[in-house]
Amino acid sequence: MPASTTLYDTIIAGGGPVGLFLACELSLVGCSVLVLEQVHNPSSPLKRAPFGLRGLSVPTIESFDRRGLLGEIEAHAASRATPGTAHWMKQPRRPGGHFAGIQFFHDQIDTARWPHRLPSPVSNLAADMASIEAVLAARAEASGVEIQRGRGVEGFAETDEGVVVQVDGQAFRGRWLVGCDGARSAVRKAAGIRFVGTEPEFTGYSVQAELAGADALKPGRHYTAQGMYLFTPPGTIAMADFDGGAFHRSTPITREHVEAVMRRISGVDVTVTKLELATTWTDRAFQASAYRNGRVLLAGDAAHIHSPLGGQGLNLGLGDAMNLGWKLASTIRGDAPADLLDSYEHERYPVGARVLDWSRAQVALMRPSRGSRALEAIIRDLIETLDGATYFAERVWGVSIRYDLGDSHLLVGCSVPDFLLSDGRRASSLLREGRGLLLDFVPSSPLRALADRGAVRIDYVAGDVRDRLGLQAVLVRPDGIVAWAGDTTPDAATIGQAMTRWFGA
Repeated sequence: MPASTTLYDTIIAGGGPVGLFLACELSLVGCSVLVLEQVHNPSSPLKRAPFGLRGLSVPTIESFDRRGLLGEIEAHAASRATPGTAHWMKQPRRPGGHFAGIQFFHDQIDTARWPHRLPSPVSNLAADMASIEAVLAARAEASGVEIQRGRGVEGFAETDEGVVVQVDGQAFRGRWLVGCDGARSAVRKAAGIRFVGTEPEFTGYSVQAELAGADALKPGRHYTAQGMYLFTPPGTIAMADFDGGAFHRSTPITREHVEAVMRRISGVDVTVTKLELATTWTDRAFQASAYRNGRVLLAGDAAHIHSPLGGQGLNLGLGDAMNLGWKLASTIRGDAPADLLDSYEHERYPVGARVLDWSRAQVALMRPSRGSRALEAIIRDLIETLDGATYFAERVWGVSIRYDLGDSHLLVGCSVPDFLLSDGRRASSLLREGRGLLLDFVPSSPLRALADRGAVRIDYVAGDVRDRLGLQAVLVRPDGIVAWAGDTTPDAATIGQAMTRWFGA
């Protein structure tokens, strides 16, 4: 088998948003990256609105902002947007999200309960998958990432220097291999990593069609004795048919089949005159038993899958990439603390498990049973309260994510607040280069000396900010997570330990 003479720092299987974002993170600090994508052409109508539209969580928006990608994605998505007619756009209250279709609204969310957060220029954004991929691919290629399309990974073998990846009779050599190749990940299977979880209860349908008799269909989401349907006039329909996922990928989706399912679930004799676009999905919820095996790592759908309810799948995968990128890069450079790469699974596995359970809970509420309808009524009452709406916003928006870093300080393990410096810069803009950050609000020579000790990977920024939340100094990891925070005069020994833990400094 012919082998490439190039030794890449990292080979990434999968050129979707997760694989591309990870490639951007690695190339940002000089790592050589090869992305192998099975699909020849990334273009697909399923990646464009309405089916490809994704609500971006707060952590995703912050990550894109910190790397200078947010404006590009926002502009690209806006250029592709078409006037919407979704039922929620006509509501007098601004929806903040939903749980199994039960909406919560901005006017009931108490953001004062998140004292570690500061206002940000962008707090809500929806973008289509095509726009996200286009911007990430352009950034990756501009930074030297090699992307080969139509090249699906078939298997690999580990060597003393890394891995040899097999693709269409050709071998590629890399120090590390990351599987971002989806739910049926060839990398995960070849690595012998188990995929465990719960089997599906329904087949989900996303349909764009021309309809006759659709006036009898009520816009919005509806639960019936046969399942659930969501109708957005004139012809966009989502359905959940509780068949145990039997239809998904079993036979081609026909106009007649979609019509029969619609009539049975909605109880309306609507006619599908033309099937323009249709796809199926399920609520199968599985997670990899490990995110790493030797020199092979997993991220995105290769590490966890669940139903698209609530739109958290893309955000979960992008969070994996942001968390893994700087840790893998530091390991490749050879200056990472011994257990730094292990912290990727330690931090991200619980986040994934929590999202999977969130998805399962929504399915339980959607089941066509009297018990689920009774539970739905209770959740509707709870979500209308201040406490309830705030709780659901925390979970859906991702603002409640906090990694357990072994520090009791409220801010440690959380996303760094977007501090506004007196010179007009925001904290997010200081993380563009993927380096650590030591913010010193009461300039201290001992802290400057500590930062100089790790100057290759830590930027020291001194100066006051508009609202420092009672803090004296903050140490921030390259992914924007607070590694240490001090409310009083910083102790050089304590912050030095934090720097050594994360930066080996």
